[in-house]
Amino acid sequence: MTPPPDVLFENLRLELRRGCLTLAVLAQLRQEHYGYTLRKALAERGLVIDESTLYPLLRRLESQGLLASEWREEDKRNKRFYRLSPQGETMFGLLLQEWQAINTAVTNIL
Repeated sequence: MTPPPDVLFENLRLELRRGCLTLAVLAQLRQEHYGYTLRKALAERGLVIDESTLYPLLRRLESQGLLASEWREEDKRNKRFYRLSPQGETMFGLLLQEWQAINTAVTNIL
């Protein structure tokens, strides 16, 4: 049975966003951020991401070796700061090239 159009749209929208979020997070983490400032920086550029999506993504990217993190005290609170690892910098460059090729092809198709 086919889901209702609104459910189908939401499922497809989330699928489309998933890969884009990974690329955006990697791009933003060329500079060090902790979770809140990362969310804020992405939102300021038009990409809103929920905490329930961001933190699992950060953990996954770190477990894949693409991010490095460290706990530090700032404003009397411990915060986990993330940045691209050397492997993450390489992977970001490769994914960016792929994104640009896909974007160009889809734009030409549309």
